Amino acid sequence: MQTVTLKIDDNISDKFLWLLNHFSQNEVEILDKTTYQSDDDYIRSIKGMEESIIQASNEPIENYVTADKLDW
Repeated sequence: MQTVTLKIDDNISDKFLWLLNHFSQNEVEILDKTTYQSDDDYIRSIKGMEESIIQASNEPIENYVTADKLDW
């Protein structure tokens, strides 16, 4: 069985779920119903993350380290 993640417009979500519910559970199983959240909304939902990004963007350029000098 394959797993697919879809983003469905609110205008058709009821119709799409109606269609899926007409298959047997061994053919199609709804694993999770979540509301889509953009990356921006997700980052803003984490306490302190937005302020941290703003602070990092205000950091003087001489404090930056290039990717080849990072210790991965």
